Amino acid sequence: MLKIDDVKIGTLHDSQYVIPFRMKYIQNGVSKIWDLVKSHGSVAVIIFNVSRNVLVCVKQFRPGVYLNSIPDCDKTGSIDTSKYPAELGVTLEFCAGIIDKNKSLEEIATEEVLEECGYEVSPSNLEKIQTFRCSVGISGDFQTLYYVEVNDSMKVSEGGGVDTEVIEVVELSLDEGREILASASPTAPGEFLYALLWFYNNKCPKNDFEGRDGGWLHQPESGK
Repeated sequence: MLKIDDVKIGTLHDSQYVIPFRMKYIQNGVSKIWDLVKSHGSVAVIIFNVSRNVLVCVKQFRPGVYLNSIPDCDKTGSIDTSKYPAELGVTLEFCAGIIDKNKSLEEIATEEVLEECGYEVSPSNLEKIQTFRCSVGISGDFQTLYYVEVNDSMKVSEGGGVDTEVIEVVELSLDEGREILASASPTAPGEFLYALLWFYNNKCPKNDFEGRDGGWLHQPESGK
């Protein structure tokens, strides 16, 4: 069971992960100011277990999501965790990690797959999907997304992260993934939803579409 205690909100003085700064510029003759954060780029991996036709995902506590689930009047100083439990900040994601090592993106990605989800894969098994920008309003950092197929024999540990990380490995059936995409307000980042949509459009087993009236994305024509 996830539990957090002694939550306090304070001022950021220095960090090895993010650097806040201010950019001044002139756009079409108008002077402007924009506050930004410099942060690391990242990699993420869609993991599909072909032994059981499940997507391997992770759940973890995200402080930013937690804080933004609390009304402004209650998020200064100490936070009442009995009123606002940790579950408010738990998100569903694909395996991911920041680029903070002198290694190739593929090497970093495979390390994350092993550490977070417990599967041992080779960098050569990764299929690069796309590199895109994230958090465009405040940082513009990039994420590179990969796809990899695994089977049960490649599972060498329970995963769950390293050091003080608390990561829960979650397996989604193909129907459960569709339910998330159809949800009005899933607790998941946009990058996860994009990756999930990419999977269904490009990699979902063909026999899963049988009897679905043209596939899961099919929209009935008006009047029918």
